[in-house]
Amino acid sequence: MPDLSFEVVGVEVPAFAAVPMLAFKLNISNASPTEQIHSVMLRCQLQIAVTRRRYSSQEQAHLLEIFGEPSRWGETLRNLLWTHTSTVVPTFVGSTSVDLTVPCTYDFDVVATKYFDALEEGDIPLTFLFSGTIFYEGMAGNLQVAQISWSKEANFRLPARQWHAMMEHYFPNTAWIRLNKEVFDRLYAYKTRYGLVSWEEALGRLLTAQAGEGQA
Repeated sequence: MPDLSFEVVGVEVPAFAAVPMLAFKLNISNASPTEQIHSVMLRCQLQIAVTRRRYSSQEQAHLLEIFGEPSRWGETLRNLLWTHTSTVVPTFVGSTSVDLTVPCTYDFDVVATKYFDALEEGDIPLTFLFSGTIFYEGMAGNLQVAQISWSKEANFRLPARQWHAMMEHYFPNTAWIRLNKEVFDRLYAYKTRYGLVSWEEALGRLLTAQAGEGQA
């Protein structure tokens, strides 16, 4: 019976993807080196192992919304679910390599996006939890099916600068937020009423007015 092990050895940003995407380089090896693997329906849960790195004071301030005050991080710092992904591994004997692609969002309602954006330097510690179905050739030459053990996992450290460079490529000098429709309608009416050209101009004018009231 197959006994697969997994190792993430690198990551790239695909040059011509339609959306922000990371391609993790995944090495797969079988403990039975002569066994014919027909295919693997591979699933993966990606978690951010937030306790496996240190945070600067500025990063702590940016992470306040996620983890609260740093004085409470001993209680609040827990692994974050990033996403789920899957791929089909083609036939191989012994070992093989595949790309595990992960679409990335710049939606700041998503906790993982807030976390990635808050990090200035260093690496993002990731844990890959694997599951799925293996189709392989039995001793009699017949097709057999086995499940990947839930204990199979791999660790990888994604450079924070690589995530920032990817988002800067797709959304240069831009960030995305989602507004309640009623709030959007009010903002749109304000923008139209004052003949403002862009959303940035409308928000900038409101923030300036708010700052002026606060000083007064």
